[in-house]
Amino acid sequence: MVLIGAFCVILLVLTTVIHYEMLRALAVGLPMLHMPARAKLIIVIVGAFFAHIAEIFLYASAFYVLARYLNAGTLGEVSRFSMTLCLYFSTETFTSLGYGDIVPGGALRLLAGLESLNGLLLIGWSASYTYIAMERFWSAVDR
Repeated sequence: MVLIGAFCVILLVLTTVIHYEMLRALAVGLPMLHMPARAKLIIVIVGAFFAHIAEIFLYASAFYVLARYLNAGTLGEVSRFSMTLCLYFSTETFTSLGYGDIVPGGALRLLAGLESLNGLLLIGWSASYTYIAMERFWSAVDR
């Protein structure tokens, strides 16, 4: 359980840093670009999307390592276990979609719960940032 706890803390820190740095880069870089406000908003959405993809990949890698090499639990049927399955599960968990077709077993359940909460917070952060960016760019158009 200590191992899963350590992975949880490390993943929380890493995903927060990834997200912060991406949004910070957008905040610093976008005002310097000479392009229409609509194009800047597309860059905001794409940037946030890629941050989420990187975060999902981190969680998928953690599930893979914990299940395959550290025997910290199972993820779905053992015979079908793969990195692709971990990536799919991580995506559905991060977004809180939760189809339920893949069920974690053992200590991996704690990591899955944490990923869902972390994903919810990070997606909310992206939504908030996008709203602020839209407000800023749209008000710049009105001037």
